[in-house]
Order: sequence, then structure tokens, then C-alpha cells
Amino acid sequence: MKNLTFLLAFALANSGHAVEMVEIDPPPLEGVGPQLFGTQPGKKYLPEKAVDSPRPPHLTISRHAGDNEPLPYYAIGPDTYFLFANIAEVDGNNRGFNGNAGFVVTDDGVVAIDALGTPTLGRRMIATIRKVTRQPVRYLILTHTHPDHYYGAQAFVEAFPDIKVISHKGSVDYAYSSTIQRSVAYRKVFLPTDMKGFKAVVPNVLIDAPRFGKTTFKLGAKTFDLYNVDYQHSHGDLVLHQAEDNIVWISDLAFNGRITFMGDGHYKSALEGQKWLLQTFPDARLMVPGHGAPQTPPFPMVARTMHYIQALEAKIKSARERNLGLQDAVNQSELPEFKNDPLYGLNHRPNSNFIFREMEEEDF
Repeated sequence: MKNLTFLLAFALANSGHAVEMVEIDPPPLEGVGPQLFGTQPGKKYLPEKAVDSPRPPHLTISRHAGDNEPLPYYAIGPDTYFLFANIAEVDGNNRGFNGNAGFVVTDDGVVAIDALGTPTLGRRMIATIRKVTRQPVRYLILTHTHPDHYYGAQAFVEAFPDIKVISHKGSVDYAYSSTIQRSVAYRKVFLPTDMKGFKAVVPNVLIDAPRFGKTTFKLGAKTFDLYNVDYQHSHGDLVLHQAEDNIVWISDLAFNGRITFMGDGHYKSALEGQKWLLQTFPDARLMVPGHGAPQTPPFPMVARTMHYIQALEAKIKSARERNLGLQDAVNQSELPEFKNDPLYGLNHRPNSNFIFREMEEEDF
């Protein structure tokens, strides 16, 4: 572990090159139907506090709002702030504000944790940071590179040219993939203005520790431990532990108040990561997910996400043992216990399909 700590310190000290950005400009995707799981217009709800909130915010983001207009935020710990997003699929009402983010203020600068879902939202996140401090953002940690956490990164690089952008080594592959081309094309259907001139950020500090290995850096008086949790949800996933404050940013390793998405990564790695999370941080003061409210111990969101994946795994395994094909297996994979969870109707059948195909690949 000491070697890993040294390696990141060396990388931070010697990553003097500017962050690379890759222009991604496909035409809007054709044939996209109406959004059935987006944010309902005309309603507004903001919880009084974020931690352990039983309900997420319900916010319509105006397309006329200026880039310098801050977003709602919450203090969740010492010098630690949280942007609490809608639970919904991206649409023209939430304008991509459907994934959480946050930031930590130190005497030597700011560490931002994820960047929201469009360059416009990234700029508004910077405006939010400016409400709290005039310190520069020195580090942007991308826990993973799904759009709702990553597409705002461009704004940080443009505002802070010397910023260090830290992410999993697999994030580089995503920046040059066909997946990001399709993803940007899809968002352009609903958010053509917000996505205009979009560029994918290629992080200039890459985490390449062994699985569940810890890599540490410091800023001011605060220590940040980054853990490689493998390819459990995306092209590469990180968990962040604020050591002195004992706050764990768990990314999308678990979801609070909605059904997980398993279109990338590996479901067995997700289950192993969830067990590791509970074993490693049983006494954490808070766990902060990428979706839903921050939670105090014993962190039931982790157990519920794990239970959902295990139950779906058992359903698909049973279907395959009965020699059912993909479509029949998906059709019989319903889980009544979870049907009322938000985004079940959006994600459950794709999740069933994903697990079936993963099991199929293991046969070869």
C-alpha cells in the first residue's frame, strides 16, 4: 500500500500536461421514443436535509437558467457539500440532472467529486462551488464515466486549466469508444443546446491499483483514499474515502431509492464490491451514492441493491437451467418485491438481459 500511495503522489506531482479533450459531435439519434421515466414538469420538491432523506428532490431545470446560476446543495459534513439530483431518466425537464455530485473544500483548494451530466450542468456546479469558496478546484475525481456523472467534466477543464482529473484507467477507453458516440447522440435528442460543443475529457491521472487496492493523496489537511472497485458498473469504477471525515463516496456500487442499472460492467463484480464495501467501511459516518440520499449506518441501500442483483441472478439461472432462451428468460424474470422501486420499469428487463448474456458468455 505504501508503494501505491507513493505512485499517486508522484503522478500528481508530475502530471503537468493539460487534460486532453476529444470532440464528440454525432448527429442526434434517430427513432428515440418519449421518455416514460423522466421528471414531471410543474412540480418542485427539495428535502430539508439530504442525509437519510426518504424522498429525493423533484426539480425541473429551466433551459433558460444561466451558467452562473448555482444549483441547490447541502452541507453533509465538515467542508463537504452534496448536490442531490432527481431520480429519473434524462429528459428535457431535468436536463441531465439525474446523478449526484459533491465537493470538499480544503485550505489548499477544492476536490470535486463527479461533474454532473452536461457541460452546462458542470458550469452550474462550478457556480455552486463559488457560493461556498473562492478556492480553485484543484482535483476532479470521476468515480466512473457514465454520462450522468461525467459529461460536465469539460466545464471544469475549461475553467481550471491546471486541474488534475483523476479516474479509473478504463475511463480512457470510454472516451474513444463507440458507446460514447451513441450516448452523446441520444442526449442531443433532448438537450441539443446543453450538449453543443461537447468534448470528452481524458483524465490525466489514472488509477491502476490492484482490485480493492487503495491509492492516497492529500490536499490541505484532508486525506483522500481512492479504491479501485474494478469493472463492476462501467468501464472502471472508484470509491472515495474521506479519511478524517469518515465519509465514503460509493459511486454507483449501490443505489438508494431506485433500481440499479447493469448495462455495463459485470454483475458478479458488483456483488463482490458490495460485500467488500460493507466489510471495509462498517463504521463509516456516511455513505454517499451516485443516486439517492446519503445514508448513515447500517447502509440498507447496499444490502437492498445486493439483494436485487442476487434475486435476479437466481431467476435467470433458473430459466437457463430449464433451457429457456433469452426472451423467455427475460419475460419470466419479474421480481414483485421490487416492482414499486423507481426506475424498475426502465431498468429491470435490460438488467435481466444483461445477466443472461453474462451467464451465456461464461459458458464459452
